[in-house]
Amino acid sequence: MHHFKFSKFTPPEEKGSYESLEKLFIELLQYTAGDANEAITWLTELDKQYNITTPQYGIGDFINDLKAKGLLNEDEDKNFSITPKAEQTIRKASLDEIFGKLKKAGKGTHKTTKTGIGDETSADIRPWQFGDSHEQVNLTNSIRNAQVNHGIDEFSMTEDDLEVQEREHKSYNATVLMIDISHSMILYGEDRITPAKKTAMALAELIKTRYPKDMLDIVVFGDDAWPISIKDLPYLQVGPYHTNTSAGLELAMDLLRRRKTPNKQIFMITDGKPSCMKLAGQYYKNSFGLDKKILNNVLNLAGQARRLNIPITTFMIAQDSYLQQFVRDFTRTNNGRAFYSSLNGLGEFMFEDYIKNRKKTVR
Repeated sequence: MHHFKFSKFTPPEEKGSYESLEKLFIELLQYTAGDANEAITWLTELDKQYNITTPQYGIGDFINDLKAKGLLNEDEDKNFSITPKAEQTIRKASLDEIFGKLKKAGKGTHKTTKTGIGDETSADIRPWQFGDSHEQVNLTNSIRNAQVNHGIDEFSMTEDDLEVQEREHKSYNATVLMIDISHSMILYGEDRITPAKKTAMALAELIKTRYPKDMLDIVVFGDDAWPISIKDLPYLQVGPYHTNTSAGLELAMDLLRRRKTPNKQIFMITDGKPSCMKLAGQYYKNSFGLDKKILNNVLNLAGQARRLNIPITTFMIAQDSYLQQFVRDFTRTNNGRAFYSSLNGLGEFMFEDYIKNRKKTVR
């Protein structure tokens, strides 16, 4: 007896179609730090080598379609730039690539096992108890009870008539994502910043679509540290910087102190050792080995974050044994977590850890 398994048929994209060129263009934008002119130049070179367009649909047609769809702007000097819509498309592409199995869901908040004064009503009704907020009172049920218990002619209401609508507590997270943009992120012929950017954009899009009540701040750190917005991610580049991990941690903790939720965490993507710190307004740098002065300052901050109930998850994308030992010491001091990830596995590790952390409530 023969058995057949049917599945949805997805026809292959035609060579030179807008859809196939858009995917390639979006991918190139992530490697050119959002430089549309450079991405189009690369696309043109790829067309020369691999004939990715057809006589019926060329690069010029593709550029016109990008402009018509609101993804590309062109100024008077014929220079191109991407639009906010294109920035969102890049984030969505990163999400689809890294978190491809993720399904969208509702409002994207995480339920706890507790009921009470939350932000989502449930179907549960119960008698009023001392201490219940007036916002929980179900007026329709309470008025009906008063009419049944006391009659309509002489209407009165007592606390025995009151019923309350249960509300479910929803946990929401405040996360700071730290990205190392020191020069080592492009050393030795290996591009480490692009996978880090892709992961950051995917996480940002995940939070915006599935967990809109969660908060995400993004901090980059080199010689110094500073916050960037989500829309800046496609344009992120490394600089001629050392690695001031201390500055990144200080800024991350300062941002989290302002958040009201008890559920706070730091994700740190780095490939190198701390090699810089600031003392009395002056930079102290040492690129040779692990400097104890810098190392102790970083470990002190890890302990400070632990006392603030801020776990730090480090995504280490370097394989050097002495650097991994530093991460182990750092993780033990903070009581956090560490993943020694390849560039390809970075996004999957971060996704799994983010979802796992959302199931916990830090008290």
